[in-house]
Amino acid sequence: MSHERKLISFDWAIKRLLRNKASFTIFEGFLSELLHDNIKIKNLLESESNRETEDDRSNRADMLVENAMGELIVVEVQRETEYDYLQRILFGASKLLLEHMKKSMAYSKMKKIISISLVYFDLGMGEDYAYHGQTQFIGINKNDILQLNNLQKELYKTEKIANIYPEFYLLKINQFDDIARNTIDEWIYFFKNETIKDEFTAQGLKEAKEELDILKMSEEERHEYEAYQESLRYQASMFESTYKVGEMKGLKQGIEAGRKEGIDVGRKEGIDVGRKEGIDLGRNEGQKDKALEMAKKLKEIGMELPLIAKVSGLSQDEIMNL
Repeated sequence: MSHERKLISFDWAIKRLLRNKASFTIFEGFLSELLHDNIKIKNLLESESNRETEDDRSNRADMLVENAMGELIVVEVQRETEYDYLQRILFGASKLLLEHMKKSMAYSKMKKIISISLVYFDLGMGEDYAYHGQTQFIGINKNDILQLNNLQKELYKTEKIANIYPEFYLLKINQFDDIARNTIDEWIYFFKNETIKDEFTAQGLKEAKEELDILKMSEEERHEYEAYQESLRYQASMFESTYKVGEMKGLKQGIEAGRKEGIDVGRKEGIDVGRKEGIDLGRNEGQKDKALEMAKKLKEIGMELPLIAKVSGLSQDEIMNL
């Protein structure tokens, strides 16, 4: 009978525990299974781009590495629902490409970008839980796939056009049915359940099972980890509550607006507009209140300000004034 012990969640691990060469074997194992290649990490890079201005957007990467081939691999764990997430990962890959392009560099020397997202919400519509996106050029008339010629293959050091452009992997963790059919499924099982079965054989999981044992954490580490887990539960609860409250508030406003018009068309339009405005207003107000309440709670238990800011999304000044 397989013995499963609760382990440290992967998103916490890559933020706090797997950022040294001694732990690269775990991360290399996951990447090797997903990309079907023997991935070796050459460098761990800065995991979040420096902002140029106050309003600038960051890549929000949880882990950014350069492999032995010089490719950049970015991994992000996203737990909260984000409806424009597909555009955000496109922005992140594009910005990463520009940041690593030097002046006067030939286009053929541009870095290959591989973006990997572990999402815990229902992103898009589809029956699968693991998706791979590539760029291909398909003939409009003959439906053939455009290929590189021999000179281009030598120039780009690759066989396919798709290998030049950024690639995207989307793992929809909550959609996984807990049946491990292959080795990457074993990793996804770990991401979802935070346990590793004894019979699992995927690269890196044996090391992960050893290193990510909660019982091996110091008292301080365990205290911070428990606070982080509580904040995740609180965020999920507040999002659901905010959505429902906003919907009811919008429905009420819409009905009142429609009734005032006194005609069926006005009522329908009022309900639609009111529902949308109420949901947006309720969600925005609820998310801000949620962040403030969560930050206050984490501050009371002694968590450091930078960590509270990262978890809650608030500035350190806002947290200090609580």
